[in-house]
Amino acid sequence: MRELRLASTPVTVLIAAISGVYGLVIGSFLNVVIWRLPRRESLVAPRSHCPGCDAPIAAGDNIPLVSWILLRGRCRHCGEPISIRYPLIELGTAVLFAAVGARYAHSWALPAFLVLTAGLIAISAIDLEHFIIPNRIVYPLGFASVILLAAAAAIDGSWTPFSRSLLGALAAFAFFFVLHLVAPGGMGFGDVRLSFVLGLFLGWLGWPQVFGGLFAGFLYGAVIGTLLIAFGRRGRRQHIPFGPFLAAGTMTFVLAGDQLVTWWRGLTH
Repeated sequence: MRELRLASTPVTVLIAAISGVYGLVIGSFLNVVIWRLPRRESLVAPRSHCPGCDAPIAAGDNIPLVSWILLRGRCRHCGEPISIRYPLIELGTAVLFAAVGARYAHSWALPAFLVLTAGLIAISAIDLEHFIIPNRIVYPLGFASVILLAAAAAIDGSWTPFSRSLLGALAAFAFFFVLHLVAPGGMGFGDVRLSFVLGLFLGWLGWPQVFGGLFAGFLYGAVIGTLLIAFGRRGRRQHIPFGPFLAAGTMTFVLAGDQLVTWWRGLTH
């Protein structure tokens, strides 16, 4: 087993590195999605331009992460500051893609988990700024995820994870739907739709991951929400977007679910 691990390390590192580079490119596209989609603008036309002066951004000024650093965070034409969100999204996507690539380097489900990661980054950024979880992301993400996970199950020749994935998605959706009915003001239906996708991936990993990932989302939301209120950043009656916390809880168990489940079982035995 030790020799197998050592032999697989170079492949894991290579896949993680390729995923990270790919993440930089995807992160650049996610910035377009995050800006344009809530404003109902086309994602393909016109080409990227400065929000301040509308000058088209040249290809040389549109290199992920590098261009923002070289331009010192300002438009080349008008000097308007470029939000630090752009390089942060690109860097964050690259880091998460590399981590997911390392974690699922030897799994046919890797493409599905990379798609999930990209979708959750876009959803979280939009929800934080606009307090919405767009159907134009959730629905394509859900359909693509089902197809990619089904393909992974078919290639592996084992349908057990996929069957559990569908059950996990239905269980998560049912739980969030009930919460929405009980407290519609505290749980938006966008969160309910998103829960189906989250349950799909957590179910692929196992039932403890379904419970753990969703619980982690509620825990993150409760802790950070309390801190925001305590420090006066949000009022008690002000809405706090829940999507980013659900995404964070899910990604926690996507990346470290096995270790967390093992740790928890050690505490309870």
